[in-house]
Amino acid sequence: MTPHVLVVEDEDALAELLQYNLKKEGFRVSLAADGEEAMMLVDERQPDVVLLDWMLPKISGIEVCRRLRSRQETRNLPIIMLTARGEEADRIRGLDTGADDYVTKPFLMQELFARVRAVLRRIRPGLAEDKVSHGDITIDRVSHRVLRQGQEVHLGPTEFRLLDYLMQHPGRVFSREQLLDAVWGADVYVEARTVDVHIGRLRKALGKMDGPDPIRTVRSAGYALNAV
Repeated sequence: MTPHVLVVEDEDALAELLQYNLKKEGFRVSLAADGEEAMMLVDERQPDVVLLDWMLPKISGIEVCRRLRSRQETRNLPIIMLTARGEEADRIRGLDTGADDYVTKPFLMQELFARVRAVLRRIRPGLAEDKVSHGDITIDRVSHRVLRQGQEVHLGPTEFRLLDYLMQHPGRVFSREQLLDAVWGADVYVEARTVDVHIGRLRKALGKMDGPDPIRTVRSAGYALNAV
C-alpha cells in the first residue's frame, strides 16, 4: 500500500512543490493550508505520516501536534515538523510536544524523504518495507509478487492492494466502507458489494495452495486477516 502523506503548509508554492516531489517518490499526498483543515482531514481519513508546518493560520502547528497526540486514535501518528525556527529551544519544544522529527527550512527534498521513510520504518514498518510476511504469505512490493508457502500467487492489481492493506493490520476487522476508502480511494465511487467480489477473488487465489483460509469474515462487521 502506498503511504499517504498529509502536508500541512500555508505557503502555496512550498505546498505544491512538496506535493509534486512526494508524488514522484511514490507517496499519496493530501494538502491542508491551516491547522483547522488539517484536523478535519485527519478525521476524514487518517494519513500514514504528517508533514506539519509550525506557523499556521487558525490553529498553530504545535497545537495541532498537541491535539493529535492527546487523542487515542492519532496518538501514534507519525509527525514531522517543518519550520524556519532553528533554535535549539524550539526544536526541543517541538519534540517535547510529540513530533517524531524536526526539519528546519530551507531543506533538501532528498533529506526530507529520507526522514519520512525513517519515521515510517520506525513507527509503521509495514509501510516502509519492500517485503512483508504474515504466516505463510509474503508480499513483495517492488516486484509486485505474492508467495504462499513459497509458491507464487497470481493476483490482479486490486486484490494485490487489498491483501497489502490487510497484511499491514493483521487481526483487525475492517468494514467494507473502510476497505473502499483505503484501497480504492475516498474520491472513487464504488459500491460496497464490490469489496465482497474482490475478497472472493483473493480467497480463491490464496486457496489454491494448501492451508487454511487466511481471511476471516466477521458477520455485520467486515473482513480481517487472521492473526498468526
